[in-house]
Formats: sequence, C-alpha cells, structure tokens
Amino acid sequence: MNRALFLSFLSVLLLGVLACSPAPSQSTNTAAELQQKPAFQRYSAEDFYKTTSVFGSSINFDGTKVLVSNDATGIYNAYEIPLDGSATKQLTQSTLESIYVNSWFPKDDRFIYTADKGGDELDHVFVQGADGKVVDLTPGEGLKANFVGWNADDQHFYVISNERNPQFFDLYQYATDDYSRQLIYQNADGLALETVSPDGNWMVGSKENSNADSDLFLIDLKNPTLNPLLITPHEGDVSHSAYTFSTDNQTLVYATNQNGEFVEAWQYDLTNKAHKPLLKADWDVSFVYFSKDGKYRISGVNADAQTKLTIVNTQTGKDIVLPSMPEGDLRGVSFSQDSSTMVFYLNSDTSPSNLYVYRVGQDKVTRLTNSGNPDINEAFLVTGEVVRFDSFDGVSIPGILYKPQQAVDKKVPALVWIHGGPGGQSRKGYSALIQHLVNNGYAILQINNRGSSGYGKTFFHLDDKRHGQDDLQDVVYCKQYLQSLAWVENDNIGVIGGSYGGYLTMAAMTFTKEFKVGINIFGVTNWVRTLKSIPPYWESFRKSLYDELGDPEQDEERLHSISPVFFGHKVTSPVLVVQGANDPRVLKIESDEMVEAIRAGGTYVDYLVFDDEGHGFSKKDNRIAASNKFVSFLDTYLK
Repeated sequence: MNRALFLSFLSVLLLGVLACSPAPSQSTNTAAELQQKPAFQRYSAEDFYKTTSVFGSSINFDGTKVLVSNDATGIYNAYEIPLDGSATKQLTQSTLESIYVNSWFPKDDRFIYTADKGGDELDHVFVQGADGKVVDLTPGEGLKANFVGWNADDQHFYVISNERNPQFFDLYQYATDDYSRQLIYQNADGLALETVSPDGNWMVGSKENSNADSDLFLIDLKNPTLNPLLITPHEGDVSHSAYTFSTDNQTLVYATNQNGEFVEAWQYDLTNKAHKPLLKADWDVSFVYFSKDGKYRISGVNADAQTKLTIVNTQTGKDIVLPSMPEGDLRGVSFSQDSSTMVFYLNSDTSPSNLYVYRVGQDKVTRLTNSGNPDINEAFLVTGEVVRFDSFDGVSIPGILYKPQQAVDKKVPALVWIHGGPGGQSRKGYSALIQHLVNNGYAILQINNRGSSGYGKTFFHLDDKRHGQDDLQDVVYCKQYLQSLAWVENDNIGVIGGSYGGYLTMAAMTFTKEFKVGINIFGVTNWVRTLKSIPPYWESFRKSLYDELGDPEQDEERLHSISPVFFGHKVTSPVLVVQGANDPRVLKIESDEMVEAIRAGGTYVDYLVFDDEGHGFSKKDNRIAASNKFVSFLDTYLK
C-alpha cells in the first residue's frame, strides 16, 4: 500500500475508534494522531498547474549553469539555473509561442532552441546570443527544421530541414562564428536522418520497409558521391534504429529486435564492419548515449512502463552509485564537458520533475528547483499501481491504476484512459491532469492496450489493421476489470483519451454502449481523411503507417467502417470533444464534423476549441481550462 492510501486508511480507522467510545487515554492519543493527519483536501486545476514543468539539462561551457525550459510564466521559456544554487534567470520573454531549449554553445553562453507557431509543428531553429539577440537559422515559410548536434571541433553544428523538399530532411552544417551553412547531405534516398558522428564524417539514416521491418544505412559525409551503405542486412522482419556514435568515432551503437521480443543495444565497428552486442534486458533498451568525453555511458530500460536508468564508467565498467536521494525515477542525465559534474531530474507519480546536481565523488546531491506547488500536500496525491487483466482472447493487458483516496470508504466512478499512438504507452510519472481527476474522486486506469510499445514486438503488432476492433475490445474488457473492483461504481465508468486514444474513445462511444460518458481530446474520427492528409514530412514512414493502419486508397471501405464520424447517430451518451485549431495531425474539421454528427443524432455533446494550440496544449491557461472542463463535465454526467 502506498503512503497516501495508508494515511487515508489510517484516518478511517481512527475515526472508527472514536465512534466506539474508547478509554480516555486512548481517546487523547487518537485525537493527537488526528491532528497530525489533516482532513483530506480537494485541489483545483489552478492548484495543480501552479506546479512548474521543467526540462532540459545542457550544462554550459564552464560548468556553472544549466539550460532549461519551464512554463512558470504560463508558456515555455528558456531559463538558466546556476549550479551553485543561486537565483534562476529567465532568458527569453515569449508570450505567444513555447520555446524548447536544445543546447548551450560549447565555448560561450549563446544557446539554441526551437519553436513553432501556434502548435503547427513547423519548428524553426533559433540562436539567442548573450546580449539577447535572436537569429532564426532556418527562415522561410512552410518548412520544418530541428537541431541534430555538435561537431567535436566545437566550431560547427548540424541542423536538418525540409526546405528543399517538403517530404524529406536534408543535413546542413553551420559555423558557430557567423552561422554560415553548407548543405552536406541531400537526402535523395528518402531516409530518416538519425545521428551524426562527433567528427562529422558519418551519419546514419534509416529506411522503413514496413511497420515491422527497417534498415540502417551508413552515410559517408566526406564522400557525398558514395551511395549510403546498408549495414543491417537480415532476413525476415527486424526493426533497427540508431542510438549514437561512440565519442572516438569508431563505433555506432544501434537498436535491434532481431534476437527476440525486445530491443537490444548492439555495436557496429566502422573499421572492420563487425557487429556485437552491448546491452540487453528483459524489456526494451530505450536509449544509450555518452558524456562528451566518453567517460560515462548512460542507458535506460523501459521496464513495465517505468524507466530504469544506469550510468556506467566506461573506463572501469562499474556503475555510478549516487548518494541517498528522495524517491523517484532518474531521467534527463547530462554531464559537464569534463564529466566532473552531473545534473539530472527526479520524478514520481506524486511529484513533478525537479533538477538536481551531483559533483562526482562527493557524498551528496543538491536540489536546484522546486517544481511542485507548496500548497499541495503530497499525502493527498496517489501513486499508480501497475495491474494486468485478461482480454477477450486471453491476452494479458497491462495498465496503471490510480485509486482515489475517497475510495477508502465509498465507491467511486472510474475512467478508462487511452494513450495516443497508436503505438504509444502510458507510463509512470507525474501528471497534473491525472492527479486533478483522481483528487476529485475519479479512479483512472491507464490502459496499455494491444499495439502499445514496451511489451515486445508480438504485442505491438497485435492490432495491425485491426484498429477499432481488437484494441477496442481491450478497452471494453478494461471496463469489466474496473467493475470487478469492490470500490468502483459499476454503472459509472467513462472513457477518455487523446489523439489515437481520442479515436478509441469515440469508437467506444459509437460502436459500443459500454460507457456512460466519453472525453475525446483531438482524436481521429475520419481515418480516410487523416491518412490522406498526413504532413508531407511524414513521407519517410508513410508506408509503415499504412502497413499498420491501412492504405486510404486500397483499404478505404474498412477505414470508413471504423471511422466514428460516419456513425455519429449511434452515439447515445454524453461526449466532450476538445481540439486545437492549428492541429496538423488531426484537422479541426474532423472534430467539427464529429460534433455535428452527434448533435444530429440528438445526443448531448460539448465542444471546447483552443485557437492557439495544435496537437497538444502547451499554454498553462489552456491546460487549466481543459482540466476544469473535464471535471465539470464528469461531475455533471458521470457522478
């Protein structure tokens, strides 16, 4: 039992003791205990979003400060956090667009960040100087660009952009002194560009052969006339992707599921072309990277929806053992240039990410941020529990269950929460929205239905071209699992999800009569239109997408049959739809038409549109408005 539930349970027991008229001495002790444990408190969305979301862990050239983005102003801006614990300094003053930091420059206090316009996902790459002057490195309309990394000479860096051809990204090398640039790889092969070696001699690109099969190609950037070299010849369906190059430029570290259900880390020697294993686990190896000097290797394993991170000294082969710290998952590890200083985040279900610094070899870590709202007592928040249930065909379906503290002494309504993707995964970690709903008395089971990542390649492909069918049955059986819990109100169960989860939410409300309410957050409702209108820069994985979901030309009849918008008259229970007006993935017209179709059938539907958002809500005021709308809708139609 987690601490929050234990305290709530203890409070009920103490009240029961008082009701039994105990001896005076017992009564006095009980009263003292009750004073130590305050009565349960419900918090508003404004309370939960007084927490600060923070990310980024680039340490500057002299090892004195960290570059982060946080949303303290209501929108993400860039900040520097001194490692000596002195005051944080805001570096950008954006009020319209979120700013996502990438990196300090290696020899001064300039920094690189990306930003789009209104959530349109057409990111540009910017540099801000120490004087506050900003330069758009990728000017133009309709293009998308991203920062790739630094050359080890500290005089150049790399950016990918689709300005030449909207379908594919080319690689550009920029000079740090005057930002002049050179096109060093024109992507005529339609590859997804993944990583560049520190010396700038090599790049790796990937090619999707299907949604279960892909290859890696080694590109010689010093000899652009050479064709990319296939380095992963294989038979059957095997997926590959690149993690990173070693700091000595001799080895590529890459991911493959060739040897079993889960992704392993392997090494490819650029000189002798030999492959050998590096890391494997009982789950997917999610990432591998190195400190700048190569002294430390950082890797993460996706262990049952929770990242297990390891830091190894490459010279000794031994793990770094950190001093005693608060409970939480380690993430966002970054080292200074000389590897003497490490920064990282700690995050848990009941506490947002906080940044810490560790001087390697010392016996303490120092906390640099206080991201939580001090007015919220963490004892009233809830830790998720990983659970499993059997679906209609016996397949075991995992999920993360949040039990409200109100459920200690009464039954509560519940929600099936469906992630995006379709190949996404609900994971452990802090969510202001989840905690707000649970704090208001709604149980949540975040289902990782078939087709979710993290549970092996067989599980991942179980929903291929069966979307809205077998995965929808998983959602129905998730409801039945909730009904089996003694503390859940069997007749008051709803469904909620975003993106692909929004689609399954609408499918559940349209094609079943299982759920009392549904909340569709920018969900696909017309698969034919969606798959015909994907952004041009998705071209490198369009075939993979069609292999999984269906080709809108060849599979139009099936895609039509699973699209809720064409069957809105079948929806008979209340629905809330939430949409960003600038969404490039799920066009607003889809939600408009879904709302019209439900209303035409005579069923109640509420519709909330954010004019300044896209596929996801980056502005804090909008997240608060959405969270309040969810609770008011549920209080009216589910409780």
